[in-house]
Amino acid sequence: MTILVTGATGTVGGHVVQHLLRAGRKVRALTRNPDAADLPEGVEVVAGDLTDVAGLAPAFEGVTAAHLINFGRGYQPLPNGQEIVDLALKAGVRSVTVLGGWEEGSLERAVQASSLAWTLLRPVEFMSNTLADWGEPLRTDGVVREPYGDRKGASIDEFDIGAVAAVALTQYGHAGKAYHLTGPELLTPRDKVRIIGEATGRDLRFEELTPEETREEWVVKGRRPERLIFQAFTASAPGIGDAELVEMLLRLYGTSNERGRTVTDAVERVTGRPPRTFAQWAADHADQFRP
Repeated sequence: MTILVTGATGTVGGHVVQHLLRAGRKVRALTRNPDAADLPEGVEVVAGDLTDVAGLAPAFEGVTAAHLINFGRGYQPLPNGQEIVDLALKAGVRSVTVLGGWEEGSLERAVQASSLAWTLLRPVEFMSNTLADWGEPLRTDGVVREPYGDRKGASIDEFDIGAVAAVALTQYGHAGKAYHLTGPELLTPRDKVRIIGEATGRDLRFEELTPEETREEWVVKGRRPERLIFQAFTASAPGIGDAELVEMLLRLYGTSNERGRTVTDAVERVTGRPPRTFAQWAADHADQFRP
């Protein structure tokens, strides 16, 4: 059977493709720019955008299962979930996974109300956010400066999200499930900087900012972390300014988040192995944190 992977060139989608290929499955990858897609040999690459259902029919033709993402351009939740589900059903798709969880949108609701065998993937913070936010400061200065350095989270390697998606798309027993996906341990930003230092062999430091210092750095000086863009998506507030985003992030960091601080065994239950640790992830990406 052919499995369609949307967001195939993204952080998670690339891992879904790789896991499906290892399982011997035929993969069709949906991307906005096929010419720029760097995908493995044997993957059928097709052009398309989930926000434009009119152009998606060829991508779904002959597909029996699909990995879907619940957001489009600018990380905004898809408004056309019902149209995507209708197209999938018309094409003969029988099962789907949906990557989301930050905010339930029209796609999750349409999928759950349909006859599709659906599995919702709801991961916590990605380990790769560390590289997006800290890569440049650690390469240049060896210092991470953020507020609330003792906040805890159970970030997950995208490799494991892709593994869960591949299993749910190819094996029975996962229909109607919503998986809260986490890594194996709770770590603070201080812990993560220490672990990256061990992986790189460098003397790296974490310096905690007060809320006032954070506003000065991230708003006045414009040294905002990349995750502020993602926060705009999760807040469903297109066009929100940096000052508002910083206040939202300060509230998020300074408030106990039970979901983000809860370690689950979902990855191991689905894949049969423990999720990868942050130390393993850091070792794999050590060169990207070196000058």
